[in-house]
Amino acid sequence: MMMWFLSVMLFFCMVTESNAQLTENFYASKCPNVELIVRQAVTTKYQQTQITAPATLRMFFHDCFVGGCDASVLIASANGDAEKDAHDNISLAGDGFDTVSKAKLAVEAQCPGLVSCADVLALAARDVVVLAGGQGFKVELGRRDGLVSQASRVEGKLPGPELDVTGLVDLFASNGLSMTDMIALSGAHTIGFSHCDRFANRLYNFSTLMPVDPTLDPAYAQLLMDTCPRVGSDPNAVSNLDVNTPEVFDNVYFQNLVARKGLFTSDQVLFNDFRSQATVVRFANNAEDFNNAFTSAMRKLGRVGVKVGNQGEIRRDCSAFN
Repeated sequence: MMMWFLSVMLFFCMVTESNAQLTENFYASKCPNVELIVRQAVTTKYQQTQITAPATLRMFFHDCFVGGCDASVLIASANGDAEKDAHDNISLAGDGFDTVSKAKLAVEAQCPGLVSCADVLALAARDVVVLAGGQGFKVELGRRDGLVSQASRVEGKLPGPELDVTGLVDLFASNGLSMTDMIALSGAHTIGFSHCDRFANRLYNFSTLMPVDPTLDPAYAQLLMDTCPRVGSDPNAVSNLDVNTPEVFDNVYFQNLVARKGLFTSDQVLFNDFRSQATVVRFANNAEDFNNAFTSAMRKLGRVGVKVGNQGEIRRDCSAFN
């Protein structure tokens, strides 16, 4: 009994110590200008292409949900078997990888070997939200870079566009995130776009009796069909996740859900399901409520599965283990 008690106490001490090592001022003495360095590099990239914002934000999410926030998604493999090579990650835009690479180069020039790629990615994710018009927030730092990156670890770890609320809640809960966190983080779909194959089933193959998903606004469904015709569709054709303000980080995404203009099934179910509907309506009506919930959820997301202390490493090149 005593051994069990000591083991439990040791576990809680380890958890407490791990959380304590992520702090907002982690680099205050080692690299005091790290946030400015990253922000400048990210801003330059964003000014070149606004795809930088959704690409970087999505990459941060995908990284954290597979093995924790440890920059494992950035690893490149000559064998095509790294995390980024998994089916669910192939669509990660190159601009996201380029953003982190350039920010890391800038940091290495002033603080060589001190700042992890995981922390650079976390800072860059915050910075693109602000550049797109979202609310700023403090980022906890002190993550170490992971030593494992395998495509085989990805399946089942990321939310697909077909998930219902139960599936979403379960997946986010497995990462210590609440339903409110899940709804708020889904609001990241206020920027970015998707290829047609991710939602075409809602337009042409929803069910035997109803080929078009009846929860789609008819005019919006027709707009999507024009972009993604059943026959002869351009494989590179895309549709904005937010039909109204696709390059602005705002709460219009939630207003779209109320108007039945959610692109993915996993978007629209947030309004259709009574368990999440009230929160969607609240975020649709109150931008401040959404922004506060989103920034809180991003800070919680940034703690998922982090490596700290002597775990992992500080990569010199984000795309390769040392």
